[in-house]
Amino acid sequence: MAETLEIHANKSVEEKYKLLSTQLKHLLVKEDKLLSNLSNFTAALKQTFEKISWVGFYLYDGNKLFLGPFQGKIACTQIEIGKGVCGKAAAEKQTVIVPNVEEFPGHIFCDPDSKSEIVIPIIKAGKLLGVLDLDSNDYNSFNDVDKQYLEILCDFLAEEIFNN
Repeated sequence: MAETLEIHANKSVEEKYKLLSTQLKHLLVKEDKLLSNLSNFTAALKQTFEKISWVGFYLYDGNKLFLGPFQGKIACTQIEIGKGVCGKAAAEKQTVIVPNVEEFPGHIFCDPDSKSEIVIPIIKAGKLLGVLDLDSNDYNSFNDVDKQYLEILCDFLAEEIFNN
């Protein structure tokens, strides 16, 4: 696929995810470097959804989460497992949706403008590879539709793109 992305601003969130999912499966290819694929993945999400103020990966090295490819403001470079929203999602290997980050105990404030967040763990054969983190400058930006499709996309990354 050429490095273009078809985006329909007037479509529902679910319709946008369906179109994005189809396109990502052609844009991202195993033969490319992981860094390149993850970079295009974050760019595609940021371009598709105006509600996203920051999107990026934290990759697991067996000890901590380290900043990977992202789109948005500068970010924290390391997160301990169990700390903040990313660390909690990694520790529990479960998606975490936070409607209001100010009400999340232990939230790590990398960006003071961030108001809500969703973090999806990336898991392959029970092994944590990292997390996908999305922030919004608005409260209550993420819901079960986001969770459903982002989990599908992260499963695709784990099975088809990560080389581990």
